[in-house]
Amino acid sequence: MTSFLAFLHHFAAFTMVAALAVEFVLIRGELNPAMARKLLRADMVYGLSATALLVIGLLRVFYFEKGAAYYFYNWAFIAKLALFVLVALLSIYPTVKFVKGFDSSSVPAIRRIVHLELGAVVFILLFAALMADGIGFFG
Repeated sequence: MTSFLAFLHHFAAFTMVAALAVEFVLIRGELNPAMARKLLRADMVYGLSATALLVIGLLRVFYFEKGAAYYFYNWAFIAKLALFVLVALLSIYPTVKFVKGFDSSSVPAIRRIVHLELGAVVFILLFAALMADGIGFFG
């Protein structure tokens, strides 16, 4: 079960990053109704995969891996989780704009947010690698 949850966790993570990359590419193009529908679908995949990633990750932390005490005693894990929450909060603005319909005046802000999200994902990956190598424990 542990290996299967690890697989699901990684699958959700790669799906989330792919959906964010699709948003990044789509938001650079011309803004029209067809593009808005594609952005909305990509954002839906992004949100669903991020939710799955969080749920599966928390299941792994609390029930299937080394236990919460192990992870919450590691600054790399805490930084990774904090960045994940930051990315989730950043994603609210684009999602609201995609759902309600957006105009060209909101595109620059959405682009900046998507860039920030992608940058944060790079650091999430760094912290995950540090955790995997046992780096980051307090004490």
